[in-house]
Amino acid sequence: MTVESSEGRATPDAVEKILSINYGDCIFCGECEAACPEAIHLTKSFQLATTSKPDLTTQARYIVGKDGVFAFAEVISESPSTEETLEDIGAKVRDNVRRLFGRSLHIREVDAGSCNGCEVEITSLNNPLYDVERFGVHFVASPRHADMLLITGPVTRNMEIALRQTYEATPDPKLVVAVGACAIGGGIFGRSYASCGGVDTVIPVDAYIPGCPPRPEALLHGILVAIDRYPHRGPSVSDLSRNKESR
Repeated sequence: MTVESSEGRATPDAVEKILSINYGDCIFCGECEAACPEAIHLTKSFQLATTSKPDLTTQARYIVGKDGVFAFAEVISESPSTEETLEDIGAKVRDNVRRLFGRSLHIREVDAGSCNGCEVEITSLNNPLYDVERFGVHFVASPRHADMLLITGPVTRNMEIALRQTYEATPDPKLVVAVGACAIGGGIFGRSYASCGGVDTVIPVDAYIPGCPPRPEALLHGILVAIDRYPHRGPSVSDLSRNKESR
């Protein structure tokens, strides 16, 4: 998790601190809350998915007194979040799927080097409790039958070519969703000789679902966020390749 603190205005009795938290890097271990409960509080909100990486960052202003006690001042910027139930989100998914895809949304899940924690949560979408097929969401075995790619893992170097080929094999227009901290920015693996450091370093991404791993409710919400992007597209794979070569 990326937690940054910077100083703002100061008075003889207090110092202003600006705290930034990046949900894209967060593994939701709770250590930050334990270290500073006056400033950070974890909630059960799961609607954190977004179509833009900068939107994953939340900033808040605090006043720190001479005694070191934090006093909350205001939220400067925060990740978009709504309080909706699973049924509410599922109903929206079902309506949007019918409107944009006809009857159903076909998803191909791609493990690009994850620890399989995200796969456990994705598999849960098909259990009797969540049963996403009732909302028109189906998982398929081939990218050629898919409308959306749900990708986990930091994209290991050994999976980079396979991921590109999977993307190219998926018919246009298609949607790509990065699932979990690893897929968003490399997670605890980061970027190294063995890891590309996230899905969007290899192919365009339409939506990001933070978490380590994200809950099934968060996954369904992320699918809804991604559907809202259909059929808008970002840069092509060839554009990303040219940018990579220029660096």
